[in-house]
Amino acid sequence: MSDFIFRMSPNIILGSYSLSRLGQMALEYGTRYLVIMDPILTDLNLAEKVTNSLDERKIDCIKYGELTEGSSTKTIEIALSLAREGHVHGVIAVGGKKALNIGRAVAAFYNEIHDLYSFVDGATPNTTPLPCICVPSTYTYPFVFTNEIPVKDARSNRQVILKVQPNICRLCLVDPNMMLTFTKNQKMAISLETIAMAMEAYLSQKATFFSDMFVEKAMQLISYGMDGSPTLEVTTPEEVLLTQAGCMASVAAASSSLGVGSLLSLTINARNRLSKPLISSILLPYIIEDAMKYKVDRLDKLAHILRYADEDTHGEEAAQAFAENVRQRLAQENMPARLKDLQLTMEQLALCAEDAGQIEIVNKLPRSMTSDDLFEIIKTAY
Repeated sequence: MSDFIFRMSPNIILGSYSLSRLGQMALEYGTRYLVIMDPILTDLNLAEKVTNSLDERKIDCIKYGELTEGSSTKTIEIALSLAREGHVHGVIAVGGKKALNIGRAVAAFYNEIHDLYSFVDGATPNTTPLPCICVPSTYTYPFVFTNEIPVKDARSNRQVILKVQPNICRLCLVDPNMMLTFTKNQKMAISLETIAMAMEAYLSQKATFFSDMFVEKAMQLISYGMDGSPTLEVTTPEEVLLTQAGCMASVAAASSSLGVGSLLSLTINARNRLSKPLISSILLPYIIEDAMKYKVDRLDKLAHILRYADEDTHGEEAAQAFAENVRQRLAQENMPARLKDLQLTMEQLALCAEDAGQIEIVNKLPRSMTSDDLFEIIKTAY
């Protein structure tokens, strides 16, 4: 087990209607912000809640929501230009992972004089970043707690991980009410992605007692959120349980490491613009079966915390029950169970495996893996 070193950033506020406090919290860092917002929030009537909270505190906003390219370098350059022209005091990023990634990138590079692509190619920013406030609209957001930002290099469509200054995100404000708009399939995919991410943190070479504690509690909470509590003592609403589970799983993954599923779903998403939670959900049972060869005791424990295995079922049988439960959930919701169901070719996926083999996360996996090993998992899930 790795040495335990504890640094906690950003501050976290998690609670229903916490979005109404956004303006109050933003005043601590300035009165003029670039607000990067996922455009879908406008359709869901959530954007107005964000802007109202800021307007009531007389906070000036420059709004940017052209995120069709995702968290690509092209989009980041446009957002950076807007922020610099507006002489903003900070950045507020509201939405899914692409909005949070873009927001943190703008904050990181705002004061830099070098071209963005010099950092994509390996340079590290050394100026003082702008304060960034992240307001996630999904359960999982592990990179918010790290000095890394996953972005798509627009020159090649390849996923890269940028190294940036620590503590860019000053506040992570999580409101469970923002998660109420998910469809049934979206909720299932994001919940399974949360399970996958927590499992990766638990199996990683970088796991510590701290990350294990967060994983185990996250798994218990997501079990209650997805399947109900085994007792009547837990009366917390489903969306709050799932939001709490996602927050704890994100902290665990940042403290430990992401794994194979996150790595491959990042690269497949970057090249093909497919749902990252859905890709992660499809890959999950196959990654469980691969991990059975060397981490069966840990999978056994997670299977029992999730209540996917009977009390008298242990070892490989419990781990297999874990994998089969995931497959059954995908089938019950009529969701794709194979990568080929996403209209992907093996040639496309081979490129994604090559990309994944060049990302640093590959060095933190539970066992040594190359691009060829990652491609074998892709073939199994195809």
